[in-house]
Amino acid sequence: MPRSAPYDDYLIESLKNQRRAKAYLNAALEDDDPRVFLMALRNVAQALGFSKVAAKSTLNRESLYKMLSKRGNPSLQSLNALLDSLGFHLAVASKDGA
Repeated sequence: MPRSAPYDDYLIESLKNQRRAKAYLNAALEDDDPRVFLMALRNVAQALGFSKVAAKSTLNRESLYKMLSKRGNPSLQSLNALLDSLGFHLAVASKDGA
């Protein structure tokens, strides 16, 4: 019987795919707890490499770790810089889909 991969390893590997990372982040945004979205962002940043993401976002690596920690509270500017470095952006949509 083949050994199974640890879930964390599987998740991080799957988040290297842009489409999967986008779906993962959008699902996390639907949660009422904003910490879920920050955790999802941390997982995506980990998948791509914190050093690489920090360099692309103009945030230093320590700031990136801090803003994505359990107690993190990133500014909108930092969040936008991070999302941009990941190839995403924030958008507003109506609840009714119109």
